Amino acid sequence: MTALTQYDRLEASGLFTPGDGGQRRDVVLSIGSASLTLTDQRDVALAHWSLAAIERLNPGRRPAIYAPAPDAPERVETGDDEMIRAIEKVRQAVSRARPKPGRVRLRLTFAAIMAGLAVAVLWLPGALTRYTASILPEAARMALGEAALARITPYAGAACDDPAGTAALRTLIGRLGASAPAQVHILPAGLREAAHLPGDTVLLNRSVVEDHESPQVVAGYILAEVDRAALNEPMLGLLEHAGLRATLTLMTTGSLPEASLSGYGETLLTSTPAPLSADTLISRFEAAGIPATPYAYAVDVTGETTLQLIEADPVPADAARPLLTDGEWVALQGICGG
Repeated sequence: MTALTQYDRLEASGLFTPGDGGQRRDVVLSIGSASLTLTDQRDVALAHWSLAAIERLNPGRRPAIYAPAPDAPERVETGDDEMIRAIEKVRQAVSRARPKPGRVRLRLTFAAIMAGLAVAVLWLPGALTRYTASILPEAARMALGEAALARITPYAGAACDDPAGTAALRTLIGRLGASAPAQVHILPAGLREAAHLPGDTVLLNRSVVEDHESPQVVAGYILAEVDRAALNEPMLGLLEHAGLRATLTLMTTGSLPEASLSGYGETLLTSTPAPLSADTLISRFEAAGIPATPYAYAVDVTGETTLQLIEADPVPADAARPLLTDGEWVALQGICGG
């Protein structure tokens, strides 16, 4: 996040209040490129908050009190002036990036009128949906992705969040390089192996981390879903489900009617994954430095349907760099609490 370029290694002490009513504890706050990490005195990660979503609960007062979202029960407070300035700088940058009434609404209204004329004359609702998906800012994509995840939770459960497992997952994501998605959530049930949401978010079933013997398999599922999202714009699928009227509402107001996402969770969980090109997938594995063979055998234990991935594996097993230590891999496998 460019707003934090000068704060790459900023750390400060704070006091963390967990959301389960547990005892308050001393923590160390550290700022990353897009997140605020809370670790205890043993350097164990307790929480990982998106800087774009953090809310300050007592503006203008010290110590500053923050929460990961407006309705989240967790709290952290800090009196460190440099840390407070850094967090407030990000919050101001996010606020400026959000759609404002006036110019933005006028532009979206004009776009809606022009798109409405095209629909009326040419009867091309698909074109309007594609256009809307293409102009949405990243903040709106992330917000809609979070709304979509909320629709999945009743069927798949809340994302697993064991602290040690979450830290290991972050490490794995960081080692995928430029192919890494912004977010990966492990869901306890309901989901096929993998899916993706708007906002560059990948979802994995807990079986992907629990039923295999190597983090290379988990990395493979993530890379495959990133490739699938690149071929099939997730925002387009969400807007097609919401419908034309809801898409027009999004263009004119900046938000989707809540009812328009009804049934989206069931649709995503039961849809058949789009096929992938072995050539493009091999290129993605090569760019990330991840061997494709473990993933290929995880998808098809016989290797018959994934033979091309095996034969053209760009990274030999003996040349692959370690993704996680043994301890981190065990922690990741326990992210859902066993």
